[in-house]
Amino acid sequence: MISEKMILLAKNNSVIRAMFEEGNRLAAEYGRENVFDFSLGNPSIPSPSAVNEAIIDIVQNENPLSLHGYMTNAGYPAVREAIAKSLNKKHGTAFSEKNIIMSAGAAGGLNVALKTLLNPGDEVIVISPYFVEYGNYVSNFDGELVVVPASRVDFQPNMETMRRAITDKTKAVIVNTPNNPTGVVYSEDTIKKLALLLKEKSKEHGSPIYIVSDEPYRELVYDDTEVPFITKFYKNTIVCYSWSKSLSLPGQRIGYVLVPSEAEDYELIFETASIATRILGFVNAPALIQKVVAKCLEQETDIEAYNANRVLLYDELSALGFEIVDPKGAFYLWVKTPGDDKDFVKAAVKYNILIVPGSAFTCGGYVRIAYCVSKQTIEKSLPAFKKLANELGIKRKVP
Repeated sequence: MISEKMILLAKNNSVIRAMFEEGNRLAAEYGRENVFDFSLGNPSIPSPSAVNEAIIDIVQNENPLSLHGYMTNAGYPAVREAIAKSLNKKHGTAFSEKNIIMSAGAAGGLNVALKTLLNPGDEVIVISPYFVEYGNYVSNFDGELVVVPASRVDFQPNMETMRRAITDKTKAVIVNTPNNPTGVVYSEDTIKKLALLLKEKSKEHGSPIYIVSDEPYRELVYDDTEVPFITKFYKNTIVCYSWSKSLSLPGQRIGYVLVPSEAEDYELIFETASIATRILGFVNAPALIQKVVAKCLEQETDIEAYNANRVLLYDELSALGFEIVDPKGAFYLWVKTPGDDKDFVKAAVKYNILIVPGSAFTCGGYVRIAYCVSKQTIEKSLPAFKKLANELGIKRKVP
């Protein structure tokens, strides 16, 4: 027999991916243009042209042996220094290459961070709803997942619930803002309160509790919303960043792990995390794309198309009577269902609408709609959403 843990994971294969496959089936039957697939958070805006230009320039002008060869586990020093300077310019920080470890995306970075921090039985708090793979990542290193529900009013973390969840085994809290699946951005007040609580509890239990900040959506924010940079409020923060969304590069698997010098056990964490990239099998982040992102640090994906989709879908579905959490970041709508969220998803499939149940994020009674699609897809889907609302007895709002 193979690993029992992996057999279980295979049986519980991602609901999001399952909906994606259902979309392929429906597309073959009805035509891709008649299927409204809002299941997958796959960027629909092309990367900036500077990305392809950087790839061409690097491939044509650098020595291929050094370009495609090994480097230090933490990544190219010049790339890490460029990233540190970019962060310092944006956030008023004082990082250097000695704070940056290049990673295979934010997911690779999270695994590196958890591998570095966790002993068997250590607890990691996640805020529900949350990206379901967090549970798998914690399990990878024999940690224990502790789920703390966010407020069901504004989906900000609830500090009293968090306080009750912290024990002497708590090693880390995973924070994801802008949030997948809700689109909520945690306020500065929320981050300050969380930092104060963790400082208090770290002192009480005699060991640091780390924030592991998962930040692939940092640049995807709307209405002049500010995303607090958590290291400025809490020194024991490890940031896991990815260019998957900000530069539309999900398939390239490139990101970084940031460990502030002020963090307790900084030198040991940095050294150990650098080794973790190797023993987890990444060895190092992909060489070519490291150099590409270093040339594109001032580039931004034009998110106006996402914003237009957000406003259109939010306004139209709200008018139909759907209750939606106001999304200030990422590219998801978090919609309340009148009954069971899985039944809601099944009903939506009848109208070729593919969405993900909130129970996939351990928060039933909601669904996630990814609006990183074409505007035409949204426009064509609106009559189908109207039929869905009628079937479920959702009443149109009267102005």
